Amino acid sequence: MPQSRIVYLNGEFLPLAEARIPIMDRGFLFADGIYEVSAVLDGRLVDNEAHLARLDRSLGEIDIRNPHTTKEWIGLQTDLIARNGLEEGLVYMQVTRGVAERDFAYPSADTTPTVMMFTQGKRIAANPLAETGAKVVTVPDLRWKRRDIKSVALLAQVLAKQQAAAAGVAEAWMVEDGAVTEGSSSTAFIVTASGVLVTRPLSTALLPGITRKAVLRLAEEADLTIEERLFSVEEACAATEAFYTSASAFVMPVVALDGKVIGDGSPGPLTRRLRAHYLALARGEG
Repeated sequence: MPQSRIVYLNGEFLPLAEARIPIMDRGFLFADGIYEVSAVLDGRLVDNEAHLARLDRSLGEIDIRNPHTTKEWIGLQTDLIARNGLEEGLVYMQVTRGVAERDFAYPSADTTPTVMMFTQGKRIAANPLAETGAKVVTVPDLRWKRRDIKSVALLAQVLAKQQAAAAGVAEAWMVEDGAVTEGSSSTAFIVTASGVLVTRPLSTALLPGITRKAVLRLAEEADLTIEERLFSVEEACAATEAFYTSASAFVMPVVALDGKVIGDGSPGPLTRRLRAHYLALARGEG
């Protein structure tokens, strides 16, 4: 963790080692906060306004005032990217309800939210995993019922990701009532034997993925057949292709699920095509 990294905290750009948050911050005590992550490619933000719109929606769902306009957020992000010389990676944003005496009920409406941002360098475009394909395990979905809110309460996802790490694979797909909901930090897709692209429909059961939305738009433009419906683990194992999407993975092929090979065990042609189109889109939009 480079201590020379510059972070943003409550109106100030600071060296990472100097940034401090009070122990009475409700994000620390209750996970009472929202986060968002935007990708950076070639020094420019990707799909950023959609991420900021989701941040605003999530804040509204838990009654936290958005401390910045979209223009202000973009200005802060751009400044932070420049200060850290970030060419490829992520910008993390977090807003909590702020600092108050510990009490489950909200503090007064004039409590100032805590705003924090940092950057992370990460290989996204030339990720070697995109060439070999990712392996995935399934885990029970243990989360609360408002998964459409991008809450900082991520313990269930941490446990799922740790199960994946312990199994030596890249991701975990969470399962509820026999159907895949989503990955621990991604959206799950499969391609059926007839070439239909399938992903779960949006609801409170899963996060409305920004990369998911862009990939579905690309699929529509390519005249692919899309079905937004539930799919089972068994159907996923029998798929000809599978992949997951996220801001940090873009479009990541899946070649095995619970040890069972998907397709021929290599990234499928449709997945490769969608990844290439998304990379082109990301570089073109900035």
